[in-house]
Amino acid sequence: MAALHISEQSLTATALPSKTDENQLGKKIVVRLPVLFCGLLLAVVANSHAEELPANLDWLEVVAFARHQTDYSGVFVYQYDNRVETTSIVHVNQPDGEYEKLESLDGPQREIISHDGRIWGFVNHKMVQLGSNYGHGNFPSLLPEQLAALKANYKAKLLGVARVAGYNTQVILFKPIDNLRYAHEIWVHTDSGLLLKAAVLGDNNKVEEQYAFTQLQIGGKIDRSWIKECDKAAAKLKDAPPANADIKPINSGWVADMLPSGFKKTLEIERLMHGRHAPVTQMVFSDGLSSISIFIEPNDRDEDDEDGLSSRGAVNLYHKVMDKELITVVGEVPPRTVIQVLDSVRYNGK
Repeated sequence: MAALHISEQSLTATALPSKTDENQLGKKIVVRLPVLFCGLLLAVVANSHAEELPANLDWLEVVAFARHQTDYSGVFVYQYDNRVETTSIVHVNQPDGEYEKLESLDGPQREIISHDGRIWGFVNHKMVQLGSNYGHGNFPSLLPEQLAALKANYKAKLLGVARVAGYNTQVILFKPIDNLRYAHEIWVHTDSGLLLKAAVLGDNNKVEEQYAFTQLQIGGKIDRSWIKECDKAAAKLKDAPPANADIKPINSGWVADMLPSGFKKTLEIERLMHGRHAPVTQMVFSDGLSSISIFIEPNDRDEDDEDGLSSRGAVNLYHKVMDKELITVVGEVPPRTVIQVLDSVRYNGK
């Protein structure tokens, strides 16, 4: 459950389903939504104590897609390491697709607008294209559209009902099958399926990081005036080279032998990164809720290329010089896991 940073570097790289597939599934979900959540509420009333959910968690598809199908606006906070970041969000559906605007409310002024996979940011009062929206890990879109991996790696429990930002929610705990990943607790709006709060829990149920809406309007009249300005600015940049033109899929020959069970490779690319002297190889792995990225680059003997472990909220980073390469592992997993993964990285040949 990666922290939301309103910058190009915040974008993770897990592909979205095609627009056709998403629209078809979305239509099914809109029809099923009231029935599924009425059934869920009845189950909650009948079970006052936490119990494991049935093995069939298909109703969670509603939660995964509610963010795409619901119009809403509000303010949410991201809490980590005794710090708080506040962000406003507006999400609407138009005839030509989804639009979303994120704006930081504290610290440096940052604004991001996305439209069906394209991301635009305002830099020095000008809109520039930042890249593609791969969509994984940003609140309130944390659950994957494909739930097979989630079912295999976590056990889900109902924990009751609670109020968030004035709305009734169902609280669900995802407990991992081992101690190599974090537990996740989510609060789901019982009417729309929209995710209203999410927390990552470490050892002894310590909250490593947390997102939560503090103000929220679901449906109704939501300001859309900013969309026209977005479209005008985007039209002027339609012939500009894509921001991810320097990213290319590869088969690098690098492998990690000690990934936790259930983590599957979703991407392997070579990319240019700010401050690096040579292209960097990146591999991304996911278990359905968390991701791990491995970065491999030549060791240029800079001062910051020393072995070390650091963290921000639930995200831990470990880098180490191995022979002529600098290996960095970043993951939404405990420190012991990123260390285990990095120590198992080796070159297996192309």
